[in-house]
This record gives sequence, C-alpha cells and structure tokens, in this order.
Amino acid sequence: MRRARRLLTPLACAVLASGALGGGAAAAGQGTPPADHTLPRNTRFHVDPEAGAARQAAADLRAGKVQDALRMAQLASWPQAIWLDYGTPAEIRKVVRTTMLAAKALGTVPVFVLYNVTGRDCSFYSAGGADSPEEYRAWVQGVADGIADSRAAVIVEPDGLALLPKDCPEGDPDGTRTEQRYANIRTAVDLIEAKPRTSVYLDGGSSNWQPVGELAGRLLKADLAKTQGFALNVSNYQPTDQLNRYATWVSKCVWYATEGPAEARGRTDACASQYYSPAAPNDGRPGNAVDFFDTSTWRWVDAWFDSTVGTPPVEDLTHYVLDNSRNGKGAWIPPAGKYTDAEPWCNAPGRGIGVRPTADTGQPLADAYLYVKTIGESDGTCHRGTAGPADPEYGAEDPAAGAWWPAFAHTLARNASPALTFNLGR
Repeated sequence: MRRARRLLTPLACAVLASGALGGGAAAAGQGTPPADHTLPRNTRFHVDPEAGAARQAAADLRAGKVQDALRMAQLASWPQAIWLDYGTPAEIRKVVRTTMLAAKALGTVPVFVLYNVTGRDCSFYSAGGADSPEEYRAWVQGVADGIADSRAAVIVEPDGLALLPKDCPEGDPDGTRTEQRYANIRTAVDLIEAKPRTSVYLDGGSSNWQPVGELAGRLLKADLAKTQGFALNVSNYQPTDQLNRYATWVSKCVWYATEGPAEARGRTDACASQYYSPAAPNDGRPGNAVDFFDTSTWRWVDAWFDSTVGTPPVEDLTHYVLDNSRNGKGAWIPPAGKYTDAEPWCNAPGRGIGVRPTADTGQPLADAYLYVKTIGESDGTCHRGTAGPADPEYGAEDPAAGAWWPAFAHTLARNASPALTFNLGR
C-alpha cells in the first residue's frame, strides 16, 4: 500500500489553476465553523493534482500515445485519497495545510490516509511506520494541525486493526505490541476527531479477511464510538455489493454487542461471520466448511442476523466508507492448484476501477464510495509462492510497494466498470 512522496508537476499546477479537475467556487463563510463531523451527501471530494495519473497522461502525450494519454487524463480528473506516511510533524503539517488551502479554494473535501503507525504491515511489503508511540503521536498531531478547522475525511491506518501484531508471522507472545497498536490508533482518533469538521473512519480490512464479530470487537476496542465509522476494502478488490452486505453485518454486530439484549453485551464473538454455515455454525476462519471465495453461504449469515439481531434502528447503526478504486471487476480468483500462496490481494491481474467516488451512495449506512488506494501504484513484489523474483502472472518482477506502475494503471483504467469518463465536477 505504501506510496512514495511526489512532486507537483507543471501540468498538474496548470490544471488545478484552471479548475478543470472538477473544482468550483470557494466555500462560503468565514471564521471557525461549529463542530460537525458528518460528511454531507453533496460533498465534492478533492482532486490531487500530483496524482500519478496526471504525470502519466503527460508522459503518454509526449510519447505520442494519444489514446493512452486521454485515458490517464480521465483517471486524473477523479478524486483519489492522499496517503500520508512520511515526514516530520512540521513537514506533514505543511503538506496537509497546503492541500487544505487548495481544497478550500475549490470548494472540495480532501480524503487523507494515515499510514504511519508503529510496526506497520508486520514485515511485509509495506513494513515501516513511526519508531515509537511518542513519535507517532507527534506526527498525527502535525496532520491534525494541518487540517485545522476545515472539512476533511481521514482514514486511520489501513490494515492497522485487521493485521494486528499478534497476527504477524512472528507473533506477539505477551501482547505488548498489540496493545500498543490499539493505543496508537486510539491516539490518532482522539487527535483527528478533535478537529471540528473532520470525518474519521477506522480501517477494518476487507470482507474476505477478519470474521464479522472479530472485526467488530477490534473496532470497538479502537474507540469506534468516537469516530464516524469504519472503512473497508482499502487496496483490495472485493465487489461493492458484497462489501455493503458485510459492512451492514459488522454494524449490526456492533449494535448487538453494545445496545442489544443484556446477554449479548460485549459479545461480538457471538455474531455469525461471513464464513458461517449450518455445518460450521460460527466458524471463525475460512477453509474448513466454507470456501474462501464462496459467498453463496452468506444467505445463512443474513438469516442469523435477521433471526437473532432483528432490525435495529438505522440511526443507531455505525456508518462506513468503501474503497472502490480497483473492484470494478470484483476479486481475482486464482486458478485452482496453480500457486501455493496466490496472494490474490497483491497486484491482482485483470482488475478494473469501480464505482466513482461519491458521498451520495444510496445506501443508508455508506457515507461514501471512494478511491482510496492510488490507482496505478503497486502492492509490492508479489511472488505467489514461487521463488521469484518475477511475478508469474506478469512474467516480470513487480515494482516495489507504492511505486507507480504505468501498465497496471492502464489495465485498471481500461477495465473500469463503469467505463471511465471525465469528471465534470457535477
């Protein structure tokens, strides 16, 4: 997931100045606004002029690849999240403040991703993060200071809860690092939520990862109640309809364990998971009675929630946002038996961009569909259980995590569903 720091291109500067990337008039009103963390349904998300697609469009045009340049220009016109994973507190404050000022001039709302928690991504492709909780706190404070009183949306630490230190290959025998992770994320929530017009969403992985009850419990322990909700599918490929279904179960599970009957209080583990079936009534992980990629059994999960949880008041349920940056074709299902570890989450071949970013989703609990993962950046050097260094699905070594990959960007754009168009700012 990691993204590299980028430089503002002359082309992007010109486009931003012209307002051609969906900009508009400056937001009205002066002074400090009242606290309002709710993301309005008419939100127009900010287009980052430094995104890789804008640079790729210019490069393709210089190379005479007009059709490719047009495709990348279309992609560059759509808002994508801005990943923050570098810099000192002062440096990151300046970066965020610059974006906030540009967004205010255009009447748009930036989406930031905090991706700097201590021990990030275990020892995998995007390993790293702040060296200590103190360093992390100071860094997050820099982000918060940069946002100030303007409106923004912030996704807190992709995989930070779905991949706790106790889940890492090396484990966490005494639980110290896992508790530190929770404390770090709670710190981020407190500091960012203190900004009066910022919407905060805790990342929760994806619908093919942690069981419903497990994720609900982790979110609650990370102070979900203080936020506007949770985020799903960041840098993943699961289809939107499945994500909405899974997210609704998580929301209902949170309600059941906090507002439901006395015997359910604190019992998120009692909730049926997406891997549930009559043969394995509350199987916590895939691979036993339920196939990892088989969602036909989800009817049993619906039935469990209908009969056990019922229909909680919509206004009492937790909201969420989804990353649709690469799920237009749904998840990649590797050929059976081809790989010992297919890494289906890593640079999945043949995928496409999904539903466009919007805060008007038509779903009562979905606050927004977003492009969170930077479209065209690599997930890492995937080997799919082979000796490498080549990725057998591409016949060459993949770029490092966060590196721009032109061929990958073009594949995702060509396969977009619905087909890419220019964002006209409406």
